[in-house]
Amino acid sequence: STLTRESSGLYTVSSALYAPVTRQDRHSRYHCTVHYWLRGQRRALDSQPVQVNIFYPAENLKLKVMPSSTLVKEGDNVTLVCEADGNPQPVFSFFKKNLDEWQDLTSLAEPDSGILRLHDVNKTSNGTYKCQSLDLDDLSQIEKDVDLVVNYIEGVHVKMEPSSTLREGDSVMLSCDAYSPVGLKYQWRDDKGKKLVEGNQLFVKNLTFEKSNTFSCKVMAPSVPGLEQSKKVSVAVEGKPRIVAISSPLYVRQDEVINLTCKAIAFPPPTVQWSINGTAHEYVDNQHVASNLTVRVSHDLVRAGALCRVSNRLGVSEERIQLVVDQKSTAESQGVIIVAIIVAILVVAVLGAVIYFLHKKGKLPCGRAGKQDITKPEARKDKIVVEVKSDKLPEEAGLLQGANGDKRAAADQ
Repeated sequence: STLTRESSGLYTVSSALYAPVTRQDRHSRYHCTVHYWLRGQRRALDSQPVQVNIFYPAENLKLKVMPSSTLVKEGDNVTLVCEADGNPQPVFSFFKKNLDEWQDLTSLAEPDSGILRLHDVNKTSNGTYKCQSLDLDDLSQIEKDVDLVVNYIEGVHVKMEPSSTLREGDSVMLSCDAYSPVGLKYQWRDDKGKKLVEGNQLFVKNLTFEKSNTFSCKVMAPSVPGLEQSKKVSVAVEGKPRIVAISSPLYVRQDEVINLTCKAIAFPPPTVQWSINGTAHEYVDNQHVASNLTVRVSHDLVRAGALCRVSNRLGVSEERIQLVVDQKSTAESQGVIIVAIIVAILVVAVLGAVIYFLHKKGKLPCGRAGKQDITKPEARKDKIVVEVKSDKLPEEAGLLQGANGDKRAAADQ
């Protein structure tokens, strides 16, 4: 320490501390204290604390698997974290043991971080991993390894007994098996996800087309949460076709274009045939088949109907669609025709009445007699009119009437 009196009368005090440091001092903070007297009182003043950055080589190395709180299962993302207690941090390298050799994984690690991330791990990710640190000051090396255990389920398969072709009414036993390094639990579900039974075996009796013949075996590892796999199996049930829906009876109108529908279920897949010609479209869904036939209604079709024939190598099923003419529609059509005829008759009657009225009023000339009627004076009320019937032909009668008319006209004059 030094004490210097300045020209101003003030004192300058300086002190230097020289001390060896070790790694134990890496967290130490240093400060100095000045003690002085002021007005008869002893006082002290502390400096700001400082921390010394101490460089030292690594002595210990840790390699951790993250997350460490849960067991690792296939499909997880795993992080290997390598930590050293040196300052500055050394250079890290990662390796994986394959048989008797070490595979360098340093290129997959994050640069200068000591972190290696493994994505979507599986069975092949199992093994021993090693982290190696290199101190660039003294070139000292430290190594640490850890075993990574990835829990998995593999080889899920279903065995069916009997394995031969099944017919409607038969029964079947399904057995599910798998392999895993941990204990397994089995569960059977239907195609809608409903649980059927616990255990690796499922017995299904009285098989039919209508029942669900698709089952799922769910394999779980109770000791590893989230570790599970499923295997689906479909039981093929063979049988002759059975028609389950048909559009009969069908109400139609003459010359109308209609669609005839025939639905059936069978395995092996059946073929659908119609007894009439038309445009057919088929739709197949697993063991179900539907056929739509587009036709025009005729008298022959109404009389005979339409036959749907479904067949496979195990048998044939037939159903006839009955076509019924819609009497209400026919009556409505006939009513329209009758109304039209009545209207036409009324129009003709009115027209005839108008013509007759105009003729009586003398506004419509009709031959020679008509011309004379225009100038003829009104007949006297006491004039006697005699009707003479004759066997003459119409032509002769007309000539006689014309002659008599002329004579009467002259007499009147």
